[in-house]
Amino acid sequence: MAQQVVDKIVNSTVGDAKKRQMDGFTIEQNNQTPLTTYFGTKIAETDIALRAGARGPTVLEDFHNREKISHFDHERIPERAVHARGAGAFGEFKLHTPLTGITTAKILTDTSKTTPAYVRFSTVNGSRGSADSVRDPRGFAARLYTDEGNWDLVGNNIPIFFIQDAIKFVDLVHAVKPEPHNEIPQAQTAHDNAWDFMGLHPQTTAMQQWIMSDRAIPRSYRMMQGFGVHSFRLINAEGKSTFVKYHWTPHLGTHSLVWDEALKLAGQDPDFHRRDLWDAIEAGAYPKWELGVQLIPEEDEHKFDFDLLDSTKLVPEDIVPLKNIGTLTLNRNPVDYFTEVEQVAFCTQHIVPGMDFSSDPLLAGRNFSYQDTQISRLGVNFADIPVNRPVCPFMTNQRDGHMNMFSKTNRTPYHPNRFDALPTTEPAKGGFASYPEVVSGIKERVLGPKFNEFTSQAQLFYNSMSKHEKQHIIDAYQFELSKCYEHVVQQTAIDRINLIDHDLALAVAEAFPAVKVKDAVPNHGGKSAFLSQVEGKNQTFTAEGRKVAIYLLPGYSYAQVEPLKIAFAAAGMMVKFVGPATGKIEAGNGMTQVAEFTFENSRSTYFDALIFIGGDSDDYTKKLKNGRLIHAAREAYMHLKAVAATGNAVGWLTDMCLPGDLPADAKTKTEITEANGVLLAPSVGTGAQFSEQFISSVAKHRVWDREVSHIAA
Repeated sequence: MAQQVVDKIVNSTVGDAKKRQMDGFTIEQNNQTPLTTYFGTKIAETDIALRAGARGPTVLEDFHNREKISHFDHERIPERAVHARGAGAFGEFKLHTPLTGITTAKILTDTSKTTPAYVRFSTVNGSRGSADSVRDPRGFAARLYTDEGNWDLVGNNIPIFFIQDAIKFVDLVHAVKPEPHNEIPQAQTAHDNAWDFMGLHPQTTAMQQWIMSDRAIPRSYRMMQGFGVHSFRLINAEGKSTFVKYHWTPHLGTHSLVWDEALKLAGQDPDFHRRDLWDAIEAGAYPKWELGVQLIPEEDEHKFDFDLLDSTKLVPEDIVPLKNIGTLTLNRNPVDYFTEVEQVAFCTQHIVPGMDFSSDPLLAGRNFSYQDTQISRLGVNFADIPVNRPVCPFMTNQRDGHMNMFSKTNRTPYHPNRFDALPTTEPAKGGFASYPEVVSGIKERVLGPKFNEFTSQAQLFYNSMSKHEKQHIIDAYQFELSKCYEHVVQQTAIDRINLIDHDLALAVAEAFPAVKVKDAVPNHGGKSAFLSQVEGKNQTFTAEGRKVAIYLLPGYSYAQVEPLKIAFAAAGMMVKFVGPATGKIEAGNGMTQVAEFTFENSRSTYFDALIFIGGDSDDYTKKLKNGRLIHAAREAYMHLKAVAATGNAVGWLTDMCLPGDLPADAKTKTEITEANGVLLAPSVGTGAQFSEQFISSVAKHRVWDREVSHIAA
């Protein structure tokens, strides 16, 4: 007993000693501790960087901006602070419509060239170990290895961003990353800090709509748009500037997962997007995008009701049409992930002659931050890593440093020098020249007046959605805010939503009885014809590149399968056979098909469409009474996918899997029956009509008018 008392005292003392030690390294931060620099200078403004005039360039002397961003760039070692989880591939870019007279950049004027390319896709928020299918913006970083140097167009799958000034990027990422006290949640904005930040920052209003939409859960990288986000400049031979917005538009259309599908994939296959990209390239189904440009003459810079330098705003295609000028094709997977994907180092400031930057304050910070980040991750000689090296000759006076790879014969590594080594190149002969932008104004921490309007484009986006997409936005808000446990955060978020649309706020608030919805704020009612993924103008709907699963059991009807296989391959679809085990599955006539997936190791979420094949004997349907098969049918149906059955599998699908949703008499008919996007062919086999109807259904991406609220799968 005495020993227990002694042990208790010792343990208590040791514990207290350790706590006292830890307390000495704990800093209390609250509303009584003013924000300062690392060295104690109190800060009056931390939301807007110092610039030369309200719309002028950001100035280098802003020590607080540099300290804040530089520290942030070095917070993760060696993982990227953002965009940590990614996948990459090599390919080529071919210009087909030159921008003659608008730029001198050969990549945008010379149609005879085929330029090597590399693209890295990524999620923004999660760590390297997070899942692919989380709700998050996606990075779309393209590198073109041009004859004039590397051009890195480093953007996202969403054309706008959360913030207007790079000085706020640190705060944004700190807010959306896992909360610091418990490192929860991973790769999500569904928590108090994220919504506290977004609710208190009006400039995030439009971006909230995009990330709550289906754009934040893309079906694949192959079906995802990319955007340069910022306004850049193109410069012609006379020195005239044209503003440009860059777009990447996928040949397969822009399509998304549904939320339940995304949640399940995060556990079933965290590498879903990475695997999809790899498999498509290996199969020869090369992903392709059109590079499009929106061109705005310099003299039209101020004609919009928003500022071209504001990265929280897009330029609607209804106002400035998109012009497609070239095709990007990805056709080669990496050989080694670390050296070719993890070590790739993009920098927004990597442009070529005939291009330049605008004074976008977010872009200005990125131009500093990316270089600084790569030095932290890979060292000062990161450009020497093979995947980062340009294909054109490159020579600098930079020397030494960590991991320097090359011996240089130049004895005079400075300019000018007595040997005229590494001479400069005048602009007329291809040397880079910065655009001589007129800069005037008082040096101060302000943004242009048009930066102060935050709701118009959020309303434009929401108004442009189809009814299904609007419901998905409501569902997303309710899910995200249900993970916030502080009432003030939920209330602030609802207040922000109410500024977008009153009915939207009321719908979201139904899940939160304690919050109050204020009086309605007018919605301008304007729409864009280009923003909806369901009804948007110029949206592409094709079965090409889609994965269709054909479910087989021993004794299946071979005659029902082979015509489908041929027709789907001709349509550019990828056919995947699923069986009780991998390997050969024997049909009733002794022929075989090879199953790549099993009922147990795959789920319907892996595929875009499902077909259940019937058998040659009456007892085949007994084999279909399998829980995994029944679940796959119901789940695919719930996710609004194209589903089909042939032969005696029709009765199984109508009676056992989806009773009441499909006509019970379909199994007795001789003709093909289509109900709720499900194709049923009990006796006509799988001829051309069946294939054509099924391919058409797959091309639509989803059966949007299917009612599935009663389906549990």
